[in-house]
Amino acid sequence: MSFPIQLTGCGHFLPNRIVPNSEICSFLDTTDEWIVERTGIRQRHVADEGQGTSDLSVPAAKRALERARLKPEELDLIVVATSTPDMLMPNTASIVQHAIGATNAAAFDVEAACAGFTYAFAIACQFVASGTYRKVLVIGADVMSKFLNWNDRSTCILFGDGAGAVVLERGEEQGVHGLHLGADGAGRGHIMIPLGSRVPPSAELIESGGHTMQMRGREVYKFAVDIVPKAIAKVLEQAELTLDDLQHVLLHQANLRIMEAVAKRMGLSSEKMLSNVDRVANTSGASIPIALSEAVLSGKVKKGDRLAMVGFGAGLTWGASLVTWNGPLERKEP
Repeated sequence: MSFPIQLTGCGHFLPNRIVPNSEICSFLDTTDEWIVERTGIRQRHVADEGQGTSDLSVPAAKRALERARLKPEELDLIVVATSTPDMLMPNTASIVQHAIGATNAAAFDVEAACAGFTYAFAIACQFVASGTYRKVLVIGADVMSKFLNWNDRSTCILFGDGAGAVVLERGEEQGVHGLHLGADGAGRGHIMIPLGSRVPPSAELIESGGHTMQMRGREVYKFAVDIVPKAIAKVLEQAELTLDDLQHVLLHQANLRIMEAVAKRMGLSSEKMLSNVDRVANTSGASIPIALSEAVLSGKVKKGDRLAMVGFGAGLTWGASLVTWNGPLERKEP
């Protein structure tokens, strides 16, 4: 299973404000050592009061397009994966489309929590593989800080804000070798922000903190450590490859404990695991494209490298893809 799809550009954006563990320790009964030992997180970026998801998505999108050597008006489609849209309507993708000047692009959002980018990526691949569109921008972006109870030590220490973007194009090389998506609604209560049509906003809800993240951490850990190796095995089977054929494995940056447990279970070396969770924390649907962008820019991921990308989150949902990093296509001068 391979598609003539190439990953030609990536970019990311993190808010300027950095919140180290020491700042959280100033108002919560915890310590830097406790947070690092349990999560591997030392700091996170937090959006300003007036910043929304589109404000983080736009610079990430512009950087990805610049690195792919594409103009915004050349895009056919924009897909934004987010659990924290600017508003319920219009969709965030349309706001981004207008802001970057992608006047010829369709635009829609996808919501699959921390697995959102892998879902959006798989959807975008279908449009390109079918020939419906040739140039697609996939964005993962979340502003989780606005949906946290900052008095809840079990959740507020984990999350940060950010956006990452990847450009997919129809090309001659086979750049996508495997795709897998899954869900298990029986675990829907393990990770929730219970705000919506079933639980509409009200003064009482906000006052009680009912609009903020609720998570059963132990259940999420067991789910992730079980499902990630299975998802990777699925895409390796589709591609007729083994772990030894991969240069990198990029997991959703939930916390270091989960990533270390997965690596141990699969026999993966630390050198293969891409991680930035210590510096940016869990950025939900943005974590995979942010980490990919950083790895490409630093030279850790090089042209021709194969990597597995795996997301997992609320729903419960999960998704995996096996790809080759291609870099920008050769463009003919107009």
